[in-house]
Amino acid sequence: MTALVGQLANAGNLAPDPRDLDNKVYVNGRIVHRDDAVVPVYDSGFMLGDGVWEGIRLHKGAFLFLEDHLKRLFTGAKCIGMNLTWGPDHFSSALQQVARENGMNHNVHMRLILSRGTRIICDQDPRLCTQGPTLVIIPEHKDEKTEDEIVPLNLMSVHQRRGLPDTQDPKLNSLSKLNCILAFLSVMHSEADEALMMDVNGFVNTCNSVNFFILRDGEVWTSTADYCMNGITRAKTIEACSRLGITCRQRNYSLFETYSADAAFVTGTTGGQVPVASIDNRRIGSGGVHPAIARIRAEYKRMCAEYAVANRFTEALEACGNE
Repeated sequence: MTALVGQLANAGNLAPDPRDLDNKVYVNGRIVHRDDAVVPVYDSGFMLGDGVWEGIRLHKGAFLFLEDHLKRLFTGAKCIGMNLTWGPDHFSSALQQVARENGMNHNVHMRLILSRGTRIICDQDPRLCTQGPTLVIIPEHKDEKTEDEIVPLNLMSVHQRRGLPDTQDPKLNSLSKLNCILAFLSVMHSEADEALMMDVNGFVNTCNSVNFFILRDGEVWTSTADYCMNGITRAKTIEACSRLGITCRQRNYSLFETYSADAAFVTGTTGGQVPVASIDNRRIGSGGVHPAIARIRAEYKRMCAEYAVANRFTEALEACGNE
């Protein structure tokens, strides 16, 4: 375990937090120790990757942009024909319950997993799920990096593509992440921290687990929303650019235009906006935090703070103590 933690830390990824070894997990209304959390082997998520999920950040007593996350969850469930009898309040209550039971209120990532449920036999037919969906919530400590702690990432482009919507729509936050895992496998033994994936037309699209942006001539560019996960942090980053008066374009652009960019960064639930040092061993801009990226990060933090003040669940703050 110690060797693995060291390898992950050296690779630029988030190493496991020792505090998470005793976390309590939500499984269909029950809160149990992570070692006792189980789902049936006939569960659709385990058996077929049949389900959807959300990664939600707990920040200063608030689940950041919860309405956006739940809207995407319900949209995804409807897309795959999963009929939910639960409303948004059910998920909000479950998230709060997990936070209280674990004494958490800040710098926490909540992975909300919703599968179609347990099947009667091992087959793809969704009508075989007769007991309703399976809901699991896994909390993990994910400390926010200070400006001095941020380490720019190294990316490597890969041959795996984000596919067409008539195969598996890449906008769907599906439990099946094999395409992204294969992309990461292509760079795992290199110096890269993430794989940079193209779309079906060869334009720069997204990374295997985070969205991707570049800065050129004072403008921020990101891919069209046609072939990538429409990340919540991605959307809030675009909003932050608008607040700052920075032009942000969702457009097609090539690796050539990426290599010659003034700067690049990725966005995700935990890290917010993280600068990119290099792509395919080519340094991007100065290889550090561009002033425009620093402004966007600062504006995004203000947006998070504003949301947290307006949407804290008081009981959790009282139970968990100081922030």
